[in-house]
Amino acid sequence: MIRKFIDHPLVVGIRAVAIPGSRSAITAVAGAIMPAPVTAVNTVSTSATAAAPRATEFAVVHAPAPIREVTFSTVATMATARAAELKLVINQASLIYGSMNLEDAGLDQKAFEYAWRGYHNLLKKGMIQKRSMLSICDFSQSSRTKRMYVIDVQHRKLLYRTYVAHGQNSGDEYATTFSNEPDSYKSSLGFYVTQRTYVGHNGLSLKLNGVDSGFNDMALKRQIVLHGSAYVSDRYMQDYGTLGTSLGCPALPAAVSGKIIRAVKDGSVLFIYHPTAQYLSHSTVINGYM
Repeated sequence: MIRKFIDHPLVVGIRAVAIPGSRSAITAVAGAIMPAPVTAVNTVSTSATAAAPRATEFAVVHAPAPIREVTFSTVATMATARAAELKLVINQASLIYGSMNLEDAGLDQKAFEYAWRGYHNLLKKGMIQKRSMLSICDFSQSSRTKRMYVIDVQHRKLLYRTYVAHGQNSGDEYATTFSNEPDSYKSSLGFYVTQRTYVGHNGLSLKLNGVDSGFNDMALKRQIVLHGSAYVSDRYMQDYGTLGTSLGCPALPAAVSGKIIRAVKDGSVLFIYHPTAQYLSHSTVINGYM
């Protein structure tokens, strides 16, 4: 709602005026305060005795329309409505979390709350094609725990809980640092919308479109995908003492990766969570500033 105020044509025009000689500035302000155009009337003499055409005459047909005032009280009203909406979403997340006993499944309540907030905002923007599915990788947990949750939000059912690997430069047992940069070999926090599947050197894999600006929007360029791997398994932990790490992809156990990929492909939401303050306070998806 605040974004609508920011995108008001008058406000856009006023911002643009800060650029001297900006053509867009003149156009924007004119569109905001003078929607009716100035009409030119070209009057040419038709007298047979006239030696030459008379000069072109211009007349203003419409006066400028009055400017609609945008007050601080308007902004305050928008902020109040936004706060009320957020409270409802958080309450809904709490009810779902409790009714599904997700605490018993090991999912952090804050992880689910932020996931639900982002899911709600993406839904409002029409960015989710498969609304029934919400997947969460809770990277606040040790990689030795089953920290990926695939939830059927329509039927309030936990479909899968399994292991998931993080990027090799994000940490060992725990993921502690994250990056959106190519060749960082780190995981990227934030919200993804699943795309199509393909078969690569890791078998059936799923493309992920990062939609959290500045945090994971390089995912397609980095080729961050959901795939299965042998280093994500109980056997691997028994042999090496810890789960393996990836080049940045959320890698799953090969035994279940195909089932999960087929369940979440084609437009569902995947959220990679960690309680990093900078991310939580600046995420465009969580905070609804997309």
